[in-house]
Amino acid sequence: MDLWSPVVVPSTDTTTRERLLNVAERLLLESGYDAVSVRSICTAAGMNPAAVHYHFGSKDALIAALLEARLAPVWRQRLDEATERRANGWVPAVAELVDLVVVPLADLAADPVGKLRLRLLARFVLGRHEPAWTSRWFGLQPWIELLRQARPELSKADAAHRWPLAFGLVLQFFADGVPGEVPAGTLRAFVIAGLEGS
Repeated sequence: MDLWSPVVVPSTDTTTRERLLNVAERLLLESGYDAVSVRSICTAAGMNPAAVHYHFGSKDALIAALLEARLAPVWRQRLDEATERRANGWVPAVAELVDLVVVPLADLAADPVGKLRLRLLARFVLGRHEPAWTSRWFGLQPWIELLRQARPELSKADAAHRWPLAFGLVLQFFADGVPGEVPAGTLRAFVIAGLEGS
């Protein structure tokens, strides 16, 4: 399937939204976030200049919808499996939780489109934007619960403080790279130590 071709769906609104997402992602890949305007997205999609505002509300809301649509499937299977295993009595190790985050991001970072998605996600997370995510895995609560299952002595507040630091570091590492070409294994060990620390 061509990455930029619209998905065929029965609803016109859904088709229009997907077309806007596809065009926005292509333009962002070609030109970067700051160079792409709402008007350029609408023009390239062959739509009314107000289409982005009508379907998403703003450029940031369109980007949030794009990220969720493209990245939720990256984690969904792994996280659904973790939830199922947890329901059957599995107690996660912190290293396993870190791998749920790091492994998919490392895969994304190896591809130009994946790298774009990581940069956009880092822009939202590190910029402290508060998009209205609909996927439960884009919020902190499930991660806090998993960390507290792995480390029951942690308070909810402690777990809630550790994950944003961990996610921020991981996103910065994969979205922008770090000086000196630090290997992903070092990042993994550092994040594990931070989440496990007392």
